[in-house]
Amino acid sequence: MLKIHFNMSSKDNRGGKRPGAGRPKGSSKMYAFRADKDMAEFIDGQDNKTKFIKDCVKKEISFRSLGDIIPAHNIKPISLPYFEIKLVAGFPIPLNNDELAQEIELLSLLCPHPDSSYLIRVTGDSMIEAGINDGDLLIVDKSNRSPSTKQVAVCELNGEYTVKRVMEKGSFYWLIPANPAYSPIQVMDGDEFNVWGVVTYIIHKPLC
Repeated sequence: MLKIHFNMSSKDNRGGKRPGAGRPKGSSKMYAFRADKDMAEFIDGQDNKTKFIKDCVKKEISFRSLGDIIPAHNIKPISLPYFEIKLVAGFPIPLNNDELAQEIELLSLLCPHPDSSYLIRVTGDSMIEAGINDGDLLIVDKSNRSPSTKQVAVCELNGEYTVKRVMEKGSFYWLIPANPAYSPIQVMDGDEFNVWGVVTYIIHKPLC
């Protein structure tokens, strides 16, 4: 059992309670959880276990601010009919012949690496010119952390998460939005910066 102490003051009732004595009552709580062998060894290797766990929780809260997050391997597989035809915006082509259709497994098509892929619902409009609108679902592949300048990536900057393109200029990285209303963000010396994954597909409803 691994116990984490979150700023809890100890109680000592010797001599009775004196008015105005002691620390003000706070709202902090004690939490405890079980960790398997590998996790326990990793946590034990940290210089400050409490700070490390707090930082992990803070990053998770910040990451959740991107929107809803769903691991791809939690999605139920679904197959849909697929027609191997050339579709043009001209005269209509009949698609009522089931013999022309083949089954295609949608999850495998959209998530070639399901164990490292997540679906994230976007909040915000900083990437609208990249085809990403507020409320869209992004499929993000964590196995790719080296995006090209044309790819859109989920990035972590100083504990905050954002969706941007990544560009290297000189000795600095820049996070580039796809909306002229937003300014590029320069990654400065001393900043904590990581690429969390690359967007592989964007799912949104057509404009009505």
